[in-house]
Formats: sequence, structure tokens, C-alpha cells
Amino acid sequence: MTQTSQQQAKESRAMPSAVGVEQKTAIPPASDVDLTDIMPVNPRLFSENRWQEYFARLRAEDPVHFNETEMAGRFWSLTRYEDIKRVDADWSNFSSEKGITLGFPVGAELPEGALNLSTFIAMDPPTHDVQRKTVTGVVAPSNLVNLEPLIRERTQVVLDQLPDNETFDWVDTVSIELTTMMLATLFDFPFEDRRKLTRWSDITFAIPQPGGIIESMEQRRDEMLECLEYFMRLKAERLENPGSDLVSMLAHGKDTRDMPPMEYLGNLLLLIVGGNDTTRNTMSGSIYALNQFPDQYDKLIQNPALIPNMVAEVIRWQTPLAYMRRTANQDCDISGKAIKAGDQLLMWYVSGNRDAAVFDNADSFDIERKNARHHLSFGFGIHRCMGNRLAELQLRILWEEILKRFDRIEVLEEPNRTLSSFVKGYTYMPVRVTRKKAL
Repeated sequence: MTQTSQQQAKESRAMPSAVGVEQKTAIPPASDVDLTDIMPVNPRLFSENRWQEYFARLRAEDPVHFNETEMAGRFWSLTRYEDIKRVDADWSNFSSEKGITLGFPVGAELPEGALNLSTFIAMDPPTHDVQRKTVTGVVAPSNLVNLEPLIRERTQVVLDQLPDNETFDWVDTVSIELTTMMLATLFDFPFEDRRKLTRWSDITFAIPQPGGIIESMEQRRDEMLECLEYFMRLKAERLENPGSDLVSMLAHGKDTRDMPPMEYLGNLLLLIVGGNDTTRNTMSGSIYALNQFPDQYDKLIQNPALIPNMVAEVIRWQTPLAYMRRTANQDCDISGKAIKAGDQLLMWYVSGNRDAAVFDNADSFDIERKNARHHLSFGFGIHRCMGNRLAELQLRILWEEILKRFDRIEVLEEPNRTLSSFVKGYTYMPVRVTRKKAL
């Protein structure tokens, strides 16, 4: 690691967990809030599914929106498609080095209990490129061909075990189970411990609160260090007996084998969250979307050939990661707003994916949408999601197998959503399946 990289790694990457959280005050209609008071990072906008009206107002009235808080300092919210795409594609002017989620002001001390993690998604070239290249082989087209039969077999087993005409939680029973099994395969992780991966993914961006996923930053730190300890043991094993898994790739890659422990942990968590949270929430989102738009469900049943485009539309409509952050390297102008060097820029993919200038009837779920693949959910440029094809493959197979087995999957009540402005997901979704009758 260069001296510059070491210094950059010392910059805060932690999210100020409590930004925008006010538990006692009801969220008012967006039209009742002064424009300057809109705080897009309030996680309750997402857990209560109220984000749409707020971002619609920002796109219309203040597409590059300024906030400043004591915890986070200065940050701007980019809400229109073209502004987001411009910043995301320009790594030289808009850096990832200081973190990909809303952080503390540059140079600020980390609070007690926070871990100073480094990860290749929070790096710029050349370090980003060489570390990313080390692990991309696991999602190369040739490997996906090899993985497809295994993904299909596991999907069939999980779906065949679902109770008929009984209420169950789709999130835990299907979405988490399928994605965690896939993740265990990619890491060659002990299968009996695979739900540890789910736990580590959940706590990475969880907001500490009483009765929450974690109750303190210290608890997160302690559990993440347990994750590191577990993977250090796996690394030692793979140094002796290498395979084709992610741990082996990191252990033997010339640009990753000697990375410091916190950098190793950061990259592990990146791969865990990237392979778990996003895919599982899109799996759940597909069920929810088709229930919200039953005409589209009917259309899909009548024409399963629409599955690939439906998958792209789900990824747009759901947007499993609501935003990514960049930091301005120099003073600049974005849509008439004066951005200062060091300012944080939040690229709100969830808003850009609902931009009517790009997507007609953007709030609607349309499985025949012609430009569904133009969504922002995978990002642009050097940081475009490396596992995008694997995610699409898992979703395609899931729906191919669903349509073979079930007449309908019915969402019985509004799901519980993740308390987060970063991971846009579901924690509980009660459903009932109706199996096709045997001929």
C-alpha cells in the first residue's frame, strides 16, 4: 500500500448511524416540509416507504440538494439521472477513496467503537483496479455457466419445500436462504455456518438502536472482529489447500495476499454485502412488485419469455442500494450548484431510477419497459457492480422455477422494511403460495 493510500485509508468510512433519525415525530407529507429541511438520508423515509414523494420533489425543485449536519458535515444529494451518471463515471474528479456511504467530515476522529475499514470499492485506480481484478474471476461468464446448474438445483429444492396455502415469511425462507447458499459457495464457506454470512451482512450497515439488529457500535465492532477471525482461519487453510473460491483468490493474489487485516475484512464485507443483501432484497422486491401490479403478474404468467426483461425492471424499480457516495476532489459546478473540494456527494440511484426524463411512468412497474436495462442500480464506470450478471442469473432462475410450480404467490400484508437509507430492503414479507395442480 502506498503512503497516499495509507493516508486515505485513515479517512472515515463509517456512516453516522443516527443521521436523520427521529423516532417520535411522524413523517409529514413532502409538500409540507421546507425544501431546505428535507433530509434524504433519514432512514425512516425508507422503512416507512415514504421516500418516493420526497425524491420526486427534489428532482423537480432542487435536484442537487444541500445538507449540513454536525455529524456528517457538508453533503449534496444528486437526484436526477444525468447528474448521477456524470459523477459516477468520473472517478478522477469524484473519488471513492474517502468512503461510499455518508461519512464523518474529512479528518474527523472516528467515534469510539467504530472500525476503520478499507475496501477496493472505496479506492481509486490503480489500487482499486488490481484488487478488483483479483476476485472478478469468480463471476466470469465461464464460471457462471458452471454455477447455473447448482443455482437451479438449490432453487428447485427451496421452492419444492414451501408450504402450500400456508402463511410464511418469503424473506427468510426463500430470499435469504438462496442468496446465503450462493454466497457460501462463492467463499467455499462451511455450509452449516452459512447464516453467519447473513448476520455479518445485516450488521455491516445496521443502525445501532435498542432492540435493533445491533444495539451499539461496539457490538458491531465485536461481531465484525469475529468475522475477521473466522476468515483468517479460512485464509490459513486456503494458503495450504487453495481452491477456486474468493478466499483462495484473496489469499494467493499478488495484490491482495499481504493486505492488512482491516483491509481484508473490508473487502470480505464488501463481497458479503454485495452478494447477499442486494440480491436477496431484489428477490423479495420482485414478489412485492408483481403483487402491487397484478396486471404485470398476469402478463408474466402468460408469457414467461418476459422474465429477463422483468428481472431488469425489478432491479430498476427496487434499487437494492439506494445511493453511493463520492467525494469532490476539487471545486466544481453540478447543475448550477457550487460544490467545494471535500464535499460529499450522494448519488441517489433510487431517485435516478424514477426520473421521468429517462423512464416513462417511472413509478410504474412495467415488465415490457424498453429501456429497463438503462437503470442505475449497478452503477457506472470503474465501480460498476462486478456481480451484476450473477444477480440477474439468480433472479432469472428463481422466476423460471416459480412459474413452473405456482399459479400465484400472494403478499398478504405490507412487508417490514429495512431501517436504512443505504440498503433498501425487506426484513419480513408474509406470503402464501398456490401450487399448480398436477395434470
